[in-house]
Parts: sequence; structure tokens; C-alpha cells
Amino acid sequence: MTEADSIVFVVDDDPSVRRAIKRLIGSVGLQVELFASAQEFLASKPANGGPSCLVLDIRLPGISGLDFQRQLTDAKVQIPIVFITAHGDIPMTVRAMKAGAVEFLTKPFRDQDLLDAIQVALERDRSRRQQESDLAVLRERFELLSPREREVVTMVVSGLLNKQIAAQIGTAENTVKCHRSRAMEKMQANSIAELVQMMARLQLPSARGS
Repeated sequence: MTEADSIVFVVDDDPSVRRAIKRLIGSVGLQVELFASAQEFLASKPANGGPSCLVLDIRLPGISGLDFQRQLTDAKVQIPIVFITAHGDIPMTVRAMKAGAVEFLTKPFRDQDLLDAIQVALERDRSRRQQESDLAVLRERFELLSPREREVVTMVVSGLLNKQIAAQIGTAENTVKCHRSRAMEKMQANSIAELVQMMARLQLPSARGS
């Protein structure tokens, strides 16, 4: 939790609560930015290249915490949220958690409970960012394939044999083997099984039966 690039955004309309949370989070080496409302958070356009999360009060002036959560989801802003509130109830908790909240803490909460929730939220964001980075690398590798290599790879991962692929695209089986070999080298796949996993992550259409 002490990574320098991690940052926690806190949105709460109570200045004393904001200050207390900032001291607590800062004590474990995390960066903190404070906001009094959802509108203030949006207006500041906070940008951060590292893992981040949002500690969000339910009752806020203007946009409520739950409505703000929905707005972020609709805008495809993927930031893990830890809700805090002095006025929580079961329906609120259920709504927040169903919408993907990491935790729903009722004030007064234990300091460690908030720190634990923030740790989970940052790890969730860190994992998402890593997955997106890995996927971007796979896409870059796939772009290096020639149109024929892409065609062959799609058929290979669909389970077709070299001779079946050769028959479908009208070429020699050895030529198919060459295309497959070059494609696997460009994709940095050590086996057909690994290639299949890569293509599944890229969500490419199957060529079976084509």
C-alpha cells in the first residue's frame, strides 16, 4: 500500500472528515486528493497514471454518492469505490455493492477497516490496469501479422488441422505450417495452447466451419 504512484481520491462534504481521512491514508504513504462534492471532483479532472480508488460519501450536496457511482459507470470510468456514510441502510448497501463497490462502511468505522478496503480497491485497480496493458501488447503483436497469417491463426485456434486449413485457403500444407510458425513467433506464443489463450483474450471470431 505504500507505492508512490498510488492515489486515493476522497469525496466528502464534511471538512473535518476529509482532513481525518487524509491524515489516516497519508500515514501509510499514499497520495490523497480531497473534494467536497462530486461536481468538484469532476471539475478538477484528476488524472493519475497509477492505481487509484475513490472514497465516496453517500450523502453529498448535488449529486449523491450512489448517483455519482452510476454516472461514472455510464461514462465507463473504471475506478474502484469505497463508500462511507453515517446514514446507510441495507437497500443502499445492496445497490452500491451490486454496482461494483469494493466496500460500504458506516461511520464511525475503524481506521483499519478503511485502510483494508482501500488496499483491496487499489489492488483491484492495479490488476485491471495490468490486464489492459497485457491486452494492448497482444493487440500490437497481432497487428504485426500479415492478413494470411491472421487467417491461418484464426483457423488453427478453431481446431482445424494444417491439411484442413490448406484445403480451405487453397495452398500447400507446408505453406500453412510456415504461416503458423511465423505467426506464433510474432505473437511470442510457445505452444498452440498459449496461442489459443491469446486469441481468446483478443476475442477474435472463430473460423470453424467457414
